[in-house]
Amino acid sequence: MKNVLLIGDSIRMGYDKAVQKSLEPYASVYFPAENCRFASYVLRYLHEYKALVKDGKVDVLHWNAGLWDCLRLFEEEPHTPVEVYTYYIDRICVRIKNVFPEAKVIFATSTAVLSEKMDKNFKRYNEEIEAYNKAAVDVVKKYGYEINDLYAVSTTLPEEAHSDPVHYYTTVGTKAFADQVLSYVVPALGITEKTTYKEALYTDKPIGI
Repeated sequence: MKNVLLIGDSIRMGYDKAVQKSLEPYASVYFPAENCRFASYVLRYLHEYKALVKDGKVDVLHWNAGLWDCLRLFEEEPHTPVEVYTYYIDRICVRIKNVFPEAKVIFATSTAVLSEKMDKNFKRYNEEIEAYNKAAVDVVKKYGYEINDLYAVSTTLPEEAHSDPVHYYTTVGTKAFADQVLSYVVPALGITEKTTYKEALYTDKPIGI
């Protein structure tokens, strides 16, 4: 059976269980129990996440980082300046080549938020998320990795799909993102059978994002 590793922030945590459940007959899906936070954190722990996978063999790696990086706390500048974010995304891509040389790699863009409903001391702006996404995509494409545009999906969803201004821990949101991830992971695995979405909602309060 092939192995899938999902790495990312609490947006990933919203769909990982549903993807795992939906792929049960076809592949083993692994993911950290923790929130993978910002890009520098992913770089630091990327090789350790490999240990989560049986035999360490990863066939498909689907990952994201960005929402923590563009977060503005207390009306200050983003946590990670976009040029520094770009630097870390590049280093992550290099490390992926070293740690997961045989994996098919898919990068997911960061999703849209409801800025007007966020506290001024804990703020994100969609125009900045778009800028960070573009910066990341430009780098990731240089390494030949595939892009899963979760941001584009998020902009099609109704406000009711949100469980809070940032997350989509609802039936509608979970299905939308799990289906989108499956649409990339399934062909990457070489699965030709039609897979069936199986709901597995994430209901815990998000950690730190």
